[in-house]
Amino acid sequence: MVWVVEPPAARDCAFPPIYSAGFPYCEPLHMPIARLKPETTCLMLIDVQERLIGEMYQPERLVARCRFLVQISTALGVPIAVTEQYVKGLGHTVDSLRKVLPADAPVFEKTRFSGCIDPVRNWLDGHGRPNILLAGMEAHVCILQTGLDLLASGKVVFAVLDAISGGEPDQIAQAIDRLRRAGAIATGCVSATYEMLRDAGHPAFRQCLPHVKTLRSSK
Repeated sequence: MVWVVEPPAARDCAFPPIYSAGFPYCEPLHMPIARLKPETTCLMLIDVQERLIGEMYQPERLVARCRFLVQISTALGVPIAVTEQYVKGLGHTVDSLRKVLPADAPVFEKTRFSGCIDPVRNWLDGHGRPNILLAGMEAHVCILQTGLDLLASGKVVFAVLDAISGGEPDQIAQAIDRLRRAGAIATGCVSATYEMLRDAGHPAFRQCLPHVKTLRSSK
């Protein structure tokens, strides 16, 4: 098959048409690859709450990995926001997470399933960081709706798969698949950590390493 591309003078759009047998189609341009960097990232921790955690799939693992993300984000200067769904009925964030949250980490109460309520949007706008590490619960409810809203607002969403769970295990993979099809990027706790560190010479590497070792020993 012979492909004929129109000459440069005819290319006035972002996707220049390519012709084969008289049928044009647009060839997409190569887009930049999204990368995690501490200075361009925020962590959103969704609804890891006292009265709901026991119903989640592998709850101890979920809490341990969310705690890890808080510790790493604190070490790397990544801003953290926490949401809590219907506190009157579900309680506050689990105590083991609250204990490691930095003093300046805001906790937003909500009744909407999506964490993208106006105060959260304002907080994100104030930081002006394009990348969001997304973790918490439940995968098929609040995580899914938060991720879709973040993507719709132009954010780059990194779903931390080993720090996300739900009460219906058979729906977790479906929710993650939908997020990925919508544009979210899958990552993991340790993977995200080393991507943000980039180099063993990073000033925070020795501060992060014990947390990585603790996480790995808890499998």
